[in-house]
Amino acid sequence: MIEPETAGDPMTGQIWIRSSLRNLCHRLTAIGHPVSPPTMGRLLKGLGYSLRVNAKKIEASSHHPDRDQQFEYIAVQRATFTQAYCPILSIDAKKKELVGDFKNAGQAWVLEPTAVNVHDFPGDALGRAVPYGVYDLINNRGLIYLGSSGDTPAFAADAIAAWWQTDGQRTWPTSDHLLLLADAGGSNSCRTRAWKERLQVQVCDRFGLTVTVCHYPTGCSKWNPIERRLFSHISNNWAGVPLRTWDTLLAFIRGTTTAPGLTVQAIFQNADYPTGQKVSDAEIAALRVEPHAICPQWNYTIRPRTPAPTLTLLRELVL
Repeated sequence: MIEPETAGDPMTGQIWIRSSLRNLCHRLTAIGHPVSPPTMGRLLKGLGYSLRVNAKKIEASSHHPDRDQQFEYIAVQRATFTQAYCPILSIDAKKKELVGDFKNAGQAWVLEPTAVNVHDFPGDALGRAVPYGVYDLINNRGLIYLGSSGDTPAFAADAIAAWWQTDGQRTWPTSDHLLLLADAGGSNSCRTRAWKERLQVQVCDRFGLTVTVCHYPTGCSKWNPIERRLFSHISNNWAGVPLRTWDTLLAFIRGTTTAPGLTVQAIFQNADYPTGQKVSDAEIAALRVEPHAICPQWNYTIRPRTPAPTLTLLRELVL
């Protein structure tokens, strides 16, 4: 009941819900489980939720009139894919990290403080790590695709393809449908033509998969499950430890576990992902993108093309 309304901080691991205690009590009572608000509060604390004050972090532009409808639709899609036993993936890019002798937020048990650079100059770094996460909600398994270039639509699509090749097709051998839960912005933005085009080519056409994408409304990224169920645990695992080398990052990511059984794999990708890639009208016309009836700007399904169109066919489509 509370999972679709749960949000979390990717750095601290704190979680909270949208409904009030009284509202939750009414909903439980309606299905035959009467409970008082104090008891509900104790139950929530036992599950790791916390009472929080308001924080001035939401921009005015995030109050979209379809916001609540989208949350309800995402809950319906999650229930549908769960019942059909199809994979539900929460995807997002984690905060970029400088690799080198730089201060890392948090504390660690050491005999003496670890000496790091006074200033965080990018020029002193071995590189800037770009972690893109793919989290399997049903199996509690995550993959971090660790890049050293740009966080682009091609990079995001490659991360999903890597998950399918290394874990997805083994864990879900009979499934050819995926549900992706994504933020509205970033490399997997609902407004970016390249995101849909790369998802079509690198995932749908390549593996014969039908992919449904549901985006969280603008300003609602913390409701994306990957924030609290994967990213926060990685941040806690390497808190207070300088990320001196690429191997250090990979080791901490792969060593991230939780009592409920979270496991994480990491893949280092040193390829170049240039930004600003353009997608032609011909390429857009050839996509098999089906917008949904509800909030079509945030919900759509991409089906594989058989066979994938050639460059000659793309030119014919635009003429």
